[in-house]
Amino acid sequence: MSLIGFGYDIHRFIAGRPLILGGVEIPHTLGLDGHSDADVLSHAIADALLGAIGERDIGHHFPNTDANIRGINSLEIIRKAVEIVAQHRGRIINVDSTLVMEAPKIAPHLQAMREKLSAALNLAPARLGIKATTNEGLGPIGRGEGIAAMAVASVEIS
Repeated sequence: MSLIGFGYDIHRFIAGRPLILGGVEIPHTLGLDGHSDADVLSHAIADALLGAIGERDIGHHFPNTDANIRGINSLEIIRKAVEIVAQHRGRIINVDSTLVMEAPKIAPHLQAMREKLSAALNLAPARLGIKATTNEGLGPIGRGEGIAAMAVASVEIS
């Protein structure tokens, strides 16, 4: 049986933090606010995986009230989601994702992001899509106040 899950995340920019996307530190003047490293792309992917198998979201598995996981690398969140998928006898078929942001440009970092995410997902890089688009100046994302990410995951249950 093939299942599909969808994930979405959004974080606002703040000063004094590194910008982490897809497990890669991206040079930028601002980082994203969050309890973890605030990697919106990794969060959306993890939620897509969990959604495909009918599990609760990453907020349940990694609550922002847990001081022990403050600043956690979001690739660890993905690894845990992959483990939960496996516990449900699932195998990840593919993941497709989109970042929505005005800046910075991520094209120079796509290969590094693909490598880090593919490794965390135990997925061939060819089965992982990472794209970016702008919000055409509309809304908080368009004003450059933060970054959003969406992801869809296909999981086969045996």
